Amino acid sequence: MPSPHLILLFIFSFFPALTLSLNPEITYLFTVKQTFDDPDNVLASWNDKDTSPCHWYGITCDAITHSVTSIDLSNSNLFGEFPTLLCKLPNLRNISLYNNSINSTLSDEIATCQALENLNLGQNLLTGMLPAKLSEIGGLRVLDLSGNNFSGDIPASFAEFRSLEAISLVENLLDGVVPAFLGNIWSLKQLNLSYNPFLPGRIPPEFGNLTNLEVLWITGCNLMGEIPDSLGRLSKLVDLDLAINNLRGEVPSSLTELTRVVQIELYNNSLSGELPRFGWGKMKALRLLDASMNELTGTIPDELCELPLESLNLYENNLFGTVPLGIAKSVNLYELRLFGNRLTGELPRDLGKNSPMLWMDLSSNEFSGELPGGLCEKGVFEELLVISNKFSGEIPVGLGKCRSLTRVRLGYNRFSGEVPEGFWGLPRVYLLELAGNSFSGSIAKTIVGASNLSSLSIFKNNFSGSLPDEIGSLENLKDFSASNNWFSGSLPASIVNLGQLERLDLHNNELSGELPSEIHSWKKMNELNLAHNDFTGRIPDKIGSLSGLNYLDLSGNKFSGGIPSGLQNLKLNQFNLSCNRLSGAIPALYAKKMYRSSFLGNPKLCGEIDGLCDGRAQRKNIGYIWLLRSIFILAGLVFIVGITWFYWRYRNFKKVKSAIDKSKWTLMSFHKLGFSEYEILGALDEDNVIGTGASGKVYKVVLSNGDAVAVKKLWGGSKLVDENGDIEKGGPVHNDGFEAEIETLGKIRHKNIVRLWCCCTTRDCKLLVYEYMPNGSLGDLLHSNKSGLLDWLTRDVKSNNILLDEDFGARVADFGLAKAVDAIGKGSNSMSVIAGSCGYIAPEYAYTLRVNEKSDTYSFGVVILELVTGRLPVDPEFGEKDLVKWVCTTLDQKGIDHVLDPKLDSCYKEEICKLLNVGLLCTSPLPINRPSMRRVVKLLQEIGGFEGQMKIVNKDGKLTPYYYEDASDQGSVA
Repeated sequence: MPSPHLILLFIFSFFPALTLSLNPEITYLFTVKQTFDDPDNVLASWNDKDTSPCHWYGITCDAITHSVTSIDLSNSNLFGEFPTLLCKLPNLRNISLYNNSINSTLSDEIATCQALENLNLGQNLLTGMLPAKLSEIGGLRVLDLSGNNFSGDIPASFAEFRSLEAISLVENLLDGVVPAFLGNIWSLKQLNLSYNPFLPGRIPPEFGNLTNLEVLWITGCNLMGEIPDSLGRLSKLVDLDLAINNLRGEVPSSLTELTRVVQIELYNNSLSGELPRFGWGKMKALRLLDASMNELTGTIPDELCELPLESLNLYENNLFGTVPLGIAKSVNLYELRLFGNRLTGELPRDLGKNSPMLWMDLSSNEFSGELPGGLCEKGVFEELLVISNKFSGEIPVGLGKCRSLTRVRLGYNRFSGEVPEGFWGLPRVYLLELAGNSFSGSIAKTIVGASNLSSLSIFKNNFSGSLPDEIGSLENLKDFSASNNWFSGSLPASIVNLGQLERLDLHNNELSGELPSEIHSWKKMNELNLAHNDFTGRIPDKIGSLSGLNYLDLSGNKFSGGIPSGLQNLKLNQFNLSCNRLSGAIPALYAKKMYRSSFLGNPKLCGEIDGLCDGRAQRKNIGYIWLLRSIFILAGLVFIVGITWFYWRYRNFKKVKSAIDKSKWTLMSFHKLGFSEYEILGALDEDNVIGTGASGKVYKVVLSNGDAVAVKKLWGGSKLVDENGDIEKGGPVHNDGFEAEIETLGKIRHKNIVRLWCCCTTRDCKLLVYEYMPNGSLGDLLHSNKSGLLDWLTRDVKSNNILLDEDFGARVADFGLAKAVDAIGKGSNSMSVIAGSCGYIAPEYAYTLRVNEKSDTYSFGVVILELVTGRLPVDPEFGEKDLVKWVCTTLDQKGIDHVLDPKLDSCYKEEICKLLNVGLLCTSPLPINRPSMRRVVKLLQEIGGFEGQMKIVNKDGKLTPYYYEDASDQGSVA
């Protein structure tokens, strides 16, 4: 007699119409589909007319019973709540909704999924407490809730898991303690709790009971105290990561019992003492040990150096002593980073000969002796960084043949001799720094082969001879610093071909001849310093066309002729033409007392500045009669002017006295001023108000010499929100540290920072006097009727664009969000009031009340999205969304053409899309996914050259960003 099972199969085969009524799984799944917002229509195949769901997208069924066993809808861009209806599927063992937008809370109803073995809800938007009844799912083996917004404690019921092998709660907002009861889940193989704001606490010694554990990842969990010896009992451990905590004490010797461990990461703690001296020889599987940024002392154990390590990072400790010879025996060592310690002695002579060395960073130690000659023996050596040591001798000849090198920094040592010819022309090197040594000889003509060279720093050496004409072929060169050497001869004619050059510093040499007339080809030049040489001839007229130039020093040469009037087109922060042979009149813009020192030592130069004219051309044939007559006339004029002046000062005194309420003003200047505080105070009336910001009113003041300045009068009260709803950054005027902070700002010299002329203060009021920006703020220009003035080429993002000068150059004139937080409440870890402006606030603030660099990265990303879309950060058109959410939703539903500002020229669409991608990276919902600002700058630089690692994939009219995390983003003191 056939079994009932075979009878059911027979019925389903010949009467499929009965399936719908006999298989409720279709009804459940179709109902789930209707609860989701599915903009990409990934669930199109889920059709309630079908007889079986087994061919639907993301569905896996049992091969015999055809019952649903797995649902995998990862990366499907689904929006909505978690569908607990799925728990009605009796044989469902796997649910993965990884990387969607599943929101709201996760209720205890999840425990009704009794057949569940794998639950992956990572990278969603779930909030609230972790469900306490999850442990009632007896067969659950893998639980991944990482990358959500769960908060509160880890439920005590989690100790009752009996089959759980992996739990990941990484990147949530859990703020209880790291619980000891997790040590009772003996079945665990992976315990991942990293990047949660737990309360300060110790690593539970009970974790040593997890003898099946293979991965223990508790980075950034606010841990303190010592590393417990019990961790040495984790005999199956492969990965131990305790980094970025506040652990103290010594590294326990019990860790050397971890014979299967592959990598140990202890960096960025406060560990002290020496590394265990013995036991490392048992750790044959160890490939990476990172104990950087601690307070370790002593030497590196010999046994450790004899292991086949792939990475040994012990930088930024307090290590001292020598590097043992055993390190040269490592056959797999490819990364040696020991910078920022107090290590001494010489390097092993065979270092690099037995291992494929890729990177070596020994900077900021006290190493001595010569560099090993075999560092590039295997032909793959890429980075050599040994700045700030006591190395001596010559550069090994073998390094001159190392064509794999990309980054070389040998600065501030005691190297000497000539640089090998081949070393100048290494084809992949983009950074070559030899500064602060005693190198001699000349720059070899082989430098023509250094096609990738971007920065050449060879200042403070004994180089001599002329600069080779081949240097003009380095089309990627941006920084050439060769000051304080003995170079002679004229500049090579080819140097004008360096179109990417931003900085040329050749001061304190013996160069001569005239400057090339085609100097205007240096369109990107920012700093030009040729001081203290023997240059002759006229200063080229076309120097005034270098619009980006803000540092010009031609002092101490033999330039003659007049000063080019075109210099008045430049906005120079540093300007020096002293000690030359210049003659004629000083251009009107610079004929001011504040520039006097810039023209000293030019006897034939004349102008209206006291002390510059020698007076020999003055007439001496004036008669005594005319002299007496002139004296009487002059006396009369002085009397009239005196009376007028006295009346004007008296009137202004009364006006100012009334305006400042009899307060005494203190002036703090940061530049040579051509005006007084009284000229500023007399113009602070409502007719001159040009803006009202979160921190005060801004006035435009036209000075008596015709120049204009912008004066910000800081609020004196405790206002937190302005009339536009923007949240106050400055708040009340804080006296503590104000003067020191302002003095620091006043000393800053940069072409993209608004110049702070001076600060006027009383007890109740503070005035900041800035250079005037005629084009207002970037926001005004983007969102007002003047937006048509900003085409794509003008929207060049160089930094946090705030104000725009007459050439639409960006100038920073405000503090970052994290800075404002400190101003509101110093010493606190969180904020009691919101800081920032609506639309610019990072989403994590709503849960943590904490901001950091990644919060500023988010705000910067919003500015980028403003530039690309031309829209406000918050707009009624968006409904409940802000600009970031609007961009993401519109990209998904309508495509990129509905996002970009239509006023932008479509011929720049590729660059615009790349910039949009940077904005999306910066505004990632999770702070950990946002790049650092240093990485952002690098991405922005790459956009202009089309050679970056950014990719835009337009598929069906939609944009997909791609981001490659560069290892260099991890940072280095070198």
